[in-house]
Parts: sequence; structure tokens; C-alpha cells
Amino acid sequence: MRLVSLFSGGKDSTFAIYKAIREGHTIECLLTVLSENDASYMFHTSNIKITEYSAACLDLPLVFVETKGEKEKELDDLERMLVELKKSQGIEGVLTGAVKSNYQKERIDLICKKLNLKSVAPLWHKNEEELMKELISSNFKLIFVAVAAAGLDESWLGRSLDEKSLNDLLELNKKYGVSLVGEGGETESFVLDCPIFKKRIKILDSQKVWEGPRGQFIIKKAKLENK
Repeated sequence: MRLVSLFSGGKDSTFAIYKAIREGHTIECLLTVLSENDASYMFHTSNIKITEYSAACLDLPLVFVETKGEKEKELDDLERMLVELKKSQGIEGVLTGAVKSNYQKERIDLICKKLNLKSVAPLWHKNEEELMKELISSNFKLIFVAVAAAGLDESWLGRSLDEKSLNDLLELNKKYGVSLVGEGGETESFVLDCPIFKKRIKILDSQKVWEGPRGQFIIKKAKLENK
């Protein structure tokens, strides 16, 4: 199936592409939503423009769509772009990295139904711990670029996902109920390398910003490296 992938550069959208390719789908292009609202219910905003580097690593065309990020109205901007891509790229479905968010999944499903497109979500309702372990075993190299949950302090910003950090997340899950996959924006991630990348991303300059109970790891400068 010819798919457009909703893409943030994070672990879920990138792993969904990895899964979809292994299932025989073709990714025609990536679609990144640039929201003016940092608290968007639908779309990630942390380091979102760095998806240009990710697209180069994946060797896939990238389309940006801008939105003010107003609740529900932001979906109209997405829908308009999907209409265009259906005409220009012949897409047959929309790929997402949805894991648990009914809010996001239901709205994408409704748009797809309206446009006669297939909604494809290979990570939907996967066990959180198993999903994170699979990311590690599949050699996904990623870092946490935003945190906003009890127990997640500034030390998590820029930290890599590995067995040690996953064990720490498991402890925080038991103590505070922290989502292992970052549901609801508790964590956001950025993939630096993975098996489907033709190059890897190296961060050259970054900044940690901590505001009360939440923080961001801002990638200020990066480059692509040969693998």
C-alpha cells in the first residue's frame, strides 16, 4: 500500500515506518505538521523542524504543513494536505505511530474514512515494555528531547534509550505511573540512527531548557554522517 507517514522524527513515527516497510508497504512521503501551539493535542513540537535531517537519512521526500494548533481546527489543515497528497502522490493510506492515544487515533481514523484512505497504525495497543525493548533490540538509537512527568528531571534531557534508562523508566512507572512510551507528552524522543537510516544524525550543538516540572532538549545544530 502507498502510504504517507505522519512524522515527528521521534521513536513512534520512525518505528512505525520501520514496521510498515517490513510489512510490505511503500512510504511515498513524510508529512510533518508545524504547530504554533506547543500544547497541541495532536502534534509534537519539540525539535520538529529537525525532521529535515531525518527525511534525508530515510531518503524520503518531506512535506510540511503549518497550523495554528487550535484544538480540532488543526485537523482541517492536516486534512487539506492529505487531499493534495492523495491527488499528487496517489497515497492509499496514512501511517501513524499511535500507541495508546484514543484522541489522536480516532481523529486520524475519521479523516481517513472521510477521504477513503486506510489508517495504518502498526504500534497500536502494543505492550509498552515490549515495544521499548524491541526498539532497543532493533538497534534504534534515540534520545529523550522533552519530559513532563513526575520523577523525570533535567537529567533525562538528551539521555539515550538503553537497558539502563528503560529500567529506570520501569521504576518510575511503578512509583508514579509514568508511561513507558511517553503517552500524553510525558516524554518525547528523537531518533538519531536506526536500521532504515542511510545516514545517521550527529548533534553538534544543543541546549537544555527547564521550566518548572518540564523541560526540553533543543537541537540547535546537527549534521549527517555516513554509517
